[in-house]
Amino acid sequence: MELLEGNESRCQNMFWMNKDVFIRLCDELENIYKVKGSQRISVAEKLGMFLYTLGEGAGNRNVQERFQHFGKTVSRYFSGMLNVVCDMTKEFIKPSDPKFKSIPPEILGDYRYMPHFKDCIGAIDGVHVRATISPSNQVPYIGRKGIPTHNIMAVCNFDMQFTFACAGWEGTAHDTRIFQSAIHNLALKFPKPPNEYPQMKWYLGPYKCQRYHLPEFRRGAQPTGYKEIFNHAHSSIRSVIERTFGV
Repeated sequence: MELLEGNESRCQNMFWMNKDVFIRLCDELENIYKVKGSQRISVAEKLGMFLYTLGEGAGNRNVQERFQHFGKTVSRYFSGMLNVVCDMTKEFIKPSDPKFKSIPPEILGDYRYMPHFKDCIGAIDGVHVRATISPSNQVPYIGRKGIPTHNIMAVCNFDMQFTFACAGWEGTAHDTRIFQSAIHNLALKFPKPPNEYPQMKWYLGPYKCQRYHLPEFRRGAQPTGYKEIFNHAHSSIRSVIERTFGV
């Protein structure tokens, strides 16, 4: 309550969201997802411990000291809140138009993409997020970055909204392996293009062994040949996923 009633920046620094969003989220957790408080701990404090742990990468002992609860209490409430938030993602991280009936305005109004990408529904990319893993289990998570990471694959639309996320893979897992698992695991409900075929027909990747990344074109000559021209357009349209990760 000290944080919620104090300066706006304190809540933002502690929980990585402003007070209004924090309070609205508490209300949704109570009224929609039926999260209950107890005599000793409120829903706001449960949420606060959860967000503090995620935002600061805090360990159990750090959270014990900050919130003055036993380690078992911290662990139990974090696990419970994590399950609830994972259920929430099913409502929010999904396509707003699951049948993809309309052309995204970002493509429709840009001569670089229309009509060549008029049926494009989103972009896919992966990102490595640092993970805290016990030393005995670290090896599969230590990839080219030299530190334990999760390899997370995500899909976004051209309005910079995530429509799918697959988290939890070890850092050494190849992007292709994660992608294949996501599109073939029906339980994950991957947002596939309309009229999907068993083959990879509807997934556009760049031409290999050709310039691809935008800085390569900025430093060098203009794209030449249909492969480089396609790669340049593909890289431009794919940059939406990188911007979305950045935001």
